[in-house]
Amino acid sequence: MVRWISMLLLFLSGGAMAVCPVWSPVKAGQEMAALKAQLARWNDDYWKQGSSEVSDDVYDRLSARLKQWQRCFHEEKQQDALPALSGTVKHPFAHTGVHKVENQQELGRWMATQQDLWVQPKVDGVAVTLVYKNGRLAQAISRGDGLKGEEWTAQARMIPSIPQTLSGPLASSVLQGELFLLRDGHIQQQMGGMNARAKVAGTMMRVTDRAALKHIGIFIWAWPDGPKTMKPRLSALAEAGFTLTARYSLPVKSVADVEAQRAAWFRAPLPFATDGIVIRASAEPPGAQWLPGEGQWVVAWKYLPAAQVTEVKAIRFTVGRTGRVTAIAQLEPLQLDDKRVQRVSLGSVNRWRMLDIAPGDQVLISLAGQGIPRLDKVVWRNVDRHKPQPPSTRYNGLTCFYASPECMEQFFARLTWLSSRQGLDIEGMGESGWRTLYQAHRFEHIFSWLQLTQAQLNATPGISATHGAALWHEFNLARKKPFIRWIAAMGIPLARSTLKATGDRSWQALLQRSEAEWRALPGTGQEKARQIVSWLHQPQIDALARWLAAEQIEGF
Repeated sequence: MVRWISMLLLFLSGGAMAVCPVWSPVKAGQEMAALKAQLARWNDDYWKQGSSEVSDDVYDRLSARLKQWQRCFHEEKQQDALPALSGTVKHPFAHTGVHKVENQQELGRWMATQQDLWVQPKVDGVAVTLVYKNGRLAQAISRGDGLKGEEWTAQARMIPSIPQTLSGPLASSVLQGELFLLRDGHIQQQMGGMNARAKVAGTMMRVTDRAALKHIGIFIWAWPDGPKTMKPRLSALAEAGFTLTARYSLPVKSVADVEAQRAAWFRAPLPFATDGIVIRASAEPPGAQWLPGEGQWVVAWKYLPAAQVTEVKAIRFTVGRTGRVTAIAQLEPLQLDDKRVQRVSLGSVNRWRMLDIAPGDQVLISLAGQGIPRLDKVVWRNVDRHKPQPPSTRYNGLTCFYASPECMEQFFARLTWLSSRQGLDIEGMGESGWRTLYQAHRFEHIFSWLQLTQAQLNATPGISATHGAALWHEFNLARKKPFIRWIAAMGIPLARSTLKATGDRSWQALLQRSEAEWRALPGTGQEKARQIVSWLHQPQIDALARWLAAEQIEGF
């Protein structure tokens, strides 16, 4: 039962642990019962149907989450989190499983204790024991709990990639390996796991699906009590027809060697899906000493999943400069590629409502283009759910030019835009800088900073004298920026290219244009022309223009 061993190892690792939720006993019981039921349904689909709504990683992490909850609330029957391990057929040699290292440092420490090391792909499938007696395949046994499994001999006889007869040193042997879904040029980086493991498991459980069995391959990764070193082991396996083992077993001497091969197989076309690599020492103890969880001579280094599960800690709402309200999910931090992700945008309030996400829910997060965190799906919703209320104020492109308690989000979004390269390009000023200035000087509107003196800037808490002098210089430079930049800083709903096409360099010239004249410009239709004329004649816009004129800003 590969996924169960994987789940247990994941739970025992530090990354699976989290702070116990603050729940009443009744609520804890409800949440655990609901998650148990969902895991049971997924498990049933996995083993009986060969399908799964969620990836193995998602399943493992939610299983680890349930186990954590059970420990937090001292549930007596913790074993209910796992299915009954079926199988009554004893393995001739136990399946040890593999410990999973988290990083290069842990791998390096393990490698320092071993000799004659080899690296193999960690083929994504289901484990099996093949027993050959007197040159013929006598038995195939599913992994089960590592000591006993299910009888899979009938299915194995219908899998073309499993030799039915062997000669030489393998004529009477026991082999352990991975049954996998045959693929043609599978590139893990691009294609992911494709639920290959679940498909193999389902095929093996259906027993008589000959067509599907033809698409299963075998990768032998252990030969208990076989040749003492790796080279003769690989040679004998290749001669017997198990060619993939020799082809994809390479000697390594350093962590750098392992890391390079791990990256290469992640990007290379392979005949199977993988979820990492396995590093093993050539020397192995006698097979009689093998026990589940005690294979110290072999470790795995898994690929980070492209998408990971994490918990929504809170939902908050931000207001952009145009008044668009965006729902943001604050997340239990997770590592995706080289990014530490702590929040993800859920889009508009309406989309958030459609997604039906509340604090405590478990969500699947990945990285979109340019490394931007993205919500893929909700994988688990709490039973007892409490959603925050979105802002009641109606925001739009004409609100929050002036500071007020309900306007802080949009007000600072306007200031941040104003100082960006698309606006006045004020170097060294972002949202945190504007908040620092506002806290000390309480601006009336988005241009009030123009009246700050150098002495005021230097005396601002949190701003050094050097920084204050630099800001004074930047603010003076801003005064001299062209009219078109000031209009952009105000937030006129018009592309800068269209604004340039007008040729207008004064506020009065813009005011005198009719809707028909605006419609004649490139990229400006009837609705946009009406919107621009309305914007230009709004009282708050007119007031800002008059204020800028009093400050002798060019064009006003």
